Amino acid sequence: MREPIESDLLRTFLVISETLNFSVAAQRIGRTQSAVSAQIRRLEETIGETLFERNARGAALTRAGNQLLPYAQRVIELLNEAAATIRTKPLDGPVRIGIPEEYSQTILPAALAAFAVRHPAVEVTVSCDYTARNLAALERDELDLAVVFDWSNQTTGEILCIDPTVWVTSLVHRLHEATPLPIAVYRNSTWCRDFALRSLEQAGLRYRIAFIADTGSGLKSAVLAGLAVSTLSRSNIPHGCRELTLEDGFPPVDSSRVVLRRNPYHSSAAIRELADMVREAFRPMSSLLQP
Repeated sequence: MREPIESDLLRTFLVISETLNFSVAAQRIGRTQSAVSAQIRRLEETIGETLFERNARGAALTRAGNQLLPYAQRVIELLNEAAATIRTKPLDGPVRIGIPEEYSQTILPAALAAFAVRHPAVEVTVSCDYTARNLAALERDELDLAVVFDWSNQTTGEILCIDPTVWVTSLVHRLHEATPLPIAVYRNSTWCRDFALRSLEQAGLRYRIAFIADTGSGLKSAVLAGLAVSTLSRSNIPHGCRELTLEDGFPPVDSSRVVLRRNPYHSSAAIRELADMVREAFRPMSSLLQP
């Protein structure tokens, strides 16, 4: 049975695989080049394979080195995560956060669940509601954090990403080709009047309201069932549907900024930690949702 692989050897392996130079890697690690070379020899002996080929320019990963690389990265990432979690001072107290329905089943559950695991003593209360209502709750000191949409560039706060609202149709039913266009809209929504309907009117598209809903999930259901086309956040387009673009004759509805707002009267370590985790949850979306 071979010896277990030491994490310190994997860390050195990763630095060399990044720099592809033993001398540069030694300087970065703070050891002599001979010590770094000795570590790699020990790692190669443990694995039973050569990991680097040295050449005039430095070093190159072998086939075995390339195979080891993703595993080494995962091991070190897990070790770093475990160390950070153990060293983190336990947090407690309440945190109240408002989130849009659009992200209640996609992005935010993972962040909220990870936060709950890391800080089990913190009492998290989630309000899933419209932007206007969550902003009002924030003003009434009923929330500590709120993730909201800002389509008029009037909401202050930290911009998490841009998630444009677009017209969406079912791939099967193709209702976007009908005249007048059957559309699904929110009930009693000034946003629908000022943005959704206006975008159709400016494009010269005749429409009729075929479905009225109180929630974004209601609009998605209408599109999937072939009852209407509707407006959805680009990140929230369900499987079996697609965005209607200018090539289809449909202009974008808005370029909504997703903004994290904070209660100016309340701050705590738990609130700041949850805000950091929400920010990280949205980071991958920043590049994916651009037009």
